[in-house]
Amino acid sequence: MTLLQIDWNPAPEIIKFGSFALRYYSLMFVIAFMLGLHLMKKVYINEKIPLEKLDSLFIYVVIATLLGARIGHFLFYDPEFLFRKPLEVILPFKFSPKFEFTGFAGLASHGAVIGIITALYFYSKKVLNKPVLFILDRMTMPVAIGGAFVRIGNLMNSEIIGKPTNGDYGFIFRQLGEDFPRHPAQLYEAVCYAVIFVIVYFAYWKTDKKNQPGYIFGLFFTLLWSVRFIIEFFKEEQVEGGENWFLDLNTGQVLSIPLIMVGLYFMFRKK
Repeated sequence: MTLLQIDWNPAPEIIKFGSFALRYYSLMFVIAFMLGLHLMKKVYINEKIPLEKLDSLFIYVVIATLLGARIGHFLFYDPEFLFRKPLEVILPFKFSPKFEFTGFAGLASHGAVIGIITALYFYSKKVLNKPVLFILDRMTMPVAIGGAFVRIGNLMNSEIIGKPTNGDYGFIFRQLGEDFPRHPAQLYEAVCYAVIFVIVYFAYWKTDKKNQPGYIFGLFFTLLWSVRFIIEFFKEEQVEGGENWFLDLNTGQVLSIPLIMVGLYFMFRKK
């Protein structure tokens, strides 16, 4: 083993009770939601918004994240399964060959963001009684740091792996039965999302950009999907042989391009 080569072989399960297992991936989701709740509590106190409205926000976002990410994964990467077994997509169980608790494995970040934005639109109208851009600007902080924790969960699961480094550096994913190093794309993404969190956190708390509706949201979208576009070059394809679009871009990159443009629009649009 060289200094820059790591044997990566963690057990994805922390503890197991019969057919139920607590996985690192699930734990990272819990941490992401709890940290997001704490961040938004600080925001609501700062904005003098009644904290009872925070409970509804938590419920809206949790449901939208799980359903949006789950449906998005199959819609973008495996639509045949979505229409063949829709209940197994929506529920954390599988029914064949036997009934089994599976959790929500197979989640797409593009689907999660679409789900969250949709939920926040209805939350802003029904509960918050403020323009949707108000809540979108402020939700960038928990979503950014939450994305970092989710990618750490992917790393613990040895999934969404990177391409071989073709050198003596990288992570050797022993859980996959491999003996050669790959790019730890999950770690690259987690670090980048943490940096994005710092940027949007600074933009909200240390500048007056929160008074320019949509700017922080646009900044977040531009940075987030630019990072995703670049890191996709280091990832293995999510669907073997089925992701080559124009210019050899994969599905994640193609989906990111219009979202980057949306972000730029909100940053530079006229007031």
